[in-house]
Order: sequence, then structure tokens, then C-alpha cells
Amino acid sequence: MNAPNIPAVVRISGPPNSSFLVGYPGISATLPRIVGKVEIRPGAGISAPVNISMVRICLQRRETIHPSAENVAKRHLGTPRRETVETVGKEVLLFRCMTGKEAESVIAMDLPFQIFIPFGRSGEESNRRIPPASLQLPSRIAETYYELVVTVQQGSSMQNRYTFPVQLQRYDTLSTFGMYNRPETRAATADHIVTLGISLPKWSYGPLDPITVYVKLSPNPDYMSKAKKVTIQKITLTIEEEITFNPEGDEPTKKVTKIAKHTQTVGTKLPETGYMTNLGLVLPARNLRDPDGIIKRGKPHFPQYEVTSFTTTSTLYKIEFFLSVKAHMTSARDITLRQPIVVCPLDQQACKEEMEAIEQAAKDASMVDPNNPVLPERMIVLASEKDAIRHLGLCEVGGVKKMLIE
Repeated sequence: MNAPNIPAVVRISGPPNSSFLVGYPGISATLPRIVGKVEIRPGAGISAPVNISMVRICLQRRETIHPSAENVAKRHLGTPRRETVETVGKEVLLFRCMTGKEAESVIAMDLPFQIFIPFGRSGEESNRRIPPASLQLPSRIAETYYELVVTVQQGSSMQNRYTFPVQLQRYDTLSTFGMYNRPETRAATADHIVTLGISLPKWSYGPLDPITVYVKLSPNPDYMSKAKKVTIQKITLTIEEEITFNPEGDEPTKKVTKIAKHTQTVGTKLPETGYMTNLGLVLPARNLRDPDGIIKRGKPHFPQYEVTSFTTTSTLYKIEFFLSVKAHMTSARDITLRQPIVVCPLDQQACKEEMEAIEQAAKDASMVDPNNPVLPERMIVLASEKDAIRHLGLCEVGGVKKMLIE
């Protein structure tokens, strides 16, 4: 006889002493993936079996933007919050009852799973793109978060969905990667009299990392008589955060915020050989500790970052950072140079520490076949099995169910 149709209790557990996320998203050699098992138990009483027809699981990304959320008046009068939802990778079928049966009457079920996170940009189709990191900006003007969604079909009349938050970080912007440690140079002129040149020794930075820029102002030899009259008043170095809302849509909007600034007063005439200096500042960081030195509990969907935001690209928003160098002069136009930089959520020391772990994760991943991953045995206990309730820690004594003491 089939069990009455009552909702099951569903939970997800990850690997022992580890989070659901295995590998490093953004680093393809580590085969980033979500690993765990779906556990299904009776939802009524202690041992009443549940009908299970089908169990599926997927990783879902939710993204919202509300550019007007910082302003109380605009929040109500401006454009409403926009949201997109999409499946990351593929949905996985974990269980389906035998053909010809509506459902199996189940006492307990443990269904291991692996969901591989896309790690390549091959083609523009969204299911191949590397998913952006979990992030919530102040006032929720933009956010990206992930959930594992388990769909349980219980007979023909009942289908329930259960969601579990998962945090996803990206590791392809670590400042210790060689590609970010090559010097970048750029030059600009405003009226052909003076040229502003800058050189950056590296271009990925994390919280409290020092940023140094080499600056040179050079006179144009063809306009030397005019260049001799130029006085350099000051040079300013600014870190700008630029958020583009709806970058792939019809009407993208930009919001630029200055997050740090340093001014060097010069007050000298431009020498014939040019003027050279170094400018530096520190990338600002958030203090995650309260006045008592305790790290506050974070939100289940979002990791605790030491920066308010970092370099990231999503469907509904994009965050970029620029170093802006401005030379203020008399007898010549001011010159501004904007150089893109990468802001990483981890500082230089944390990036160094991750490198070894990434190397080990890549070695471990080389043993995994993404097309046919080896999973632990699944456990399915049917109500018809002898001593089925032993799996719930019960036994039957004289027709009465009691706690099982081994």
C-alpha cells in the first residue's frame, strides 16, 4: 500500500570538514564543482514513509539591480528592481522511480551529486561563461547570489522545491598571477605642449595593498618656448569605482565613485628635462570586526569580503576600477589619464597563501572525469524492506516503535 502523500524533509550536506564548493571558480585546471548529497527523510511523525517519484538538483544564480536604491525618493519614483534567474551548468537527475510506478514508498534516501561549474568562455552562450562571484553592494543596488535548488516530485499531485544558499567566489583576479605583474605604461597630452606619462609596475590589488604609480611630465620640444612658461601646480591620484548597470541592455547607466585620493603639491616650473615623481596610496579596506574585535556573522548567501566591491562582470551589472592621474598646470591645459586596474577581494598575502592550495586542487582535479564523475553509492531505503526503520534509529518491539540501541 502506498504511503499517504505527505511532504518530505529535505536537506543538503557537503563533504566532511569542507564546503559544498570544491576547486576554484575561474581556474579551469581545478574543475570547480559543487559536491554533496541530498538527504530525504519522513516529514510527518518519525517513521511515516514518503512517496518519491523524482528528485532533481540544479545550481541557480539570481541577480538583481536597483540603481536608485541609495536615494529614498528615487527608490520609490525611479525604475523598479530588476531581476534575472538562470541555471548554472546543467540540472542533474538524482532519482526517478521505476517505469510503470507512480512513486516509491521511501523511509530514507541519500543521493550524492556533483554539479560542475562552467569554467570557459567558449562562445557567448551563457551556460559556458564563468559565473560571477557572490556579491551584495550597499543598499542592495546590485547583488548576485546562488542557491542549490532541489525539486522533489511526490506522486502526480505534489511537487516541492527546496532552496539552499551557496557562496561562490572567483579566483582569476589574484594579484600573485604573473599576468598582473607586467608593467603597464600610458601617455596623454591635452594641447601638445606637455605630455603626461604613467607607469604601473603591477595592476591587480587587494584590500590595504599599496599602489605606486611612476609619473613623468615631459615638455614637447617643438613647443619649448610655451612649455617653459608652464607651472605644475599639483598632481592627484584617484581610485575610481565605475559601476555600469544593464551593460548588455539598451540603456546602460554608469555610476562613478571616488574611493581613495592622494594629492601631491608641486608648485614648480616644468624643467626642460621633464618632471618625474612617484605617487602612492593604499586600496581602502573594510574592517570586518566590531569594536570588541569580533567578526560579525555574515549572511548565508554572501561571503565576508574586506572590500566593498571588486572587479566583476555579471548580466545586469559590471564593476570596473580605474587609477586616475591628473596633472594641474598653469599656461597649459590640465591632463588626465585613466588606467584600468583589477581589484581582487584578497590582499597580497592571502593571494600567496591560496596559490599552493590552487596547485593542489589542480592535481586533485586531474583525477576527475567531468563527463563521468565517480560518486559515492546512493542509499535508498524502501518502506517494504525488512527492518527499514533501523535507518531512522528505530526498531519495533511488540508492535511499538522504540529508539534503537545497538
